[in-house]
Amino acid sequence: MKKLFNGIKAAKLGTEKMPAVVCVQTEERSKEVASIFEAHGWKYSIDLASDKPEDINDLEILLNPPKQTKAETKIGRNDPCPCGSGKKYKKCCG
Repeated sequence: MKKLFNGIKAAKLGTEKMPAVVCVQTEERSKEVASIFEAHGWKYSIDLASDKPEDINDLEILLNPPKQTKAETKIGRNDPCPCGSGKKYKKCCG
């Protein structure tokens, strides 16, 4: 059986241990992206390659972090029915 978690916490993106890596095509774009990183105080590495497509996924993740979603509460069998009938859920809509 393979262990999924090895006990070592992954480093946060944009820090010294895990800098954000982006690839841009022009020097102008490189300066623009660098100014965004420096304004927020993130650590970064910019690869300037005119033959590769632009890849700024790490920057987009840092600017728009994923939101946590909360699961809806499950209705129990013996809870009052949400339709408002006053009956138990199992006797009404369940």
